[in-house]
Amino acid sequence: MALESQSHSLRGVYGISVMSELSGVGPQTLRLYERRGLLTPTRTGGGTRRYSESDLETLRRITGLVDDGVNLVGVRLILSLEAENSVLAARIAQLSESADSLA
Repeated sequence: MALESQSHSLRGVYGISVMSELSGVGPQTLRLYERRGLLTPTRTGGGTRRYSESDLETLRRITGLVDDGVNLVGVRLILSLEAENSVLAARIAQLSESADSLA
């Protein structure tokens, strides 16, 4: 069930205009964030951008960091470190479960 929910949040469903409306961020800024590697929307066969719920959450994080005065290079670094931290936390949890099952 959790995997299905995660898959749903990663599925690109919003076009750029809807994403812009939902987030309050203009389409040109969304394109800039994509060029800078901060957002990676999926693409349809025709090349249309499709943003997911996960992209919307990431955009909210980007907006918050920019509002706090962080430049886009800093935002990219922070997002990268946060993603790495999440992976490491999941690995620690996995190892902890394995250790508990051995005990």
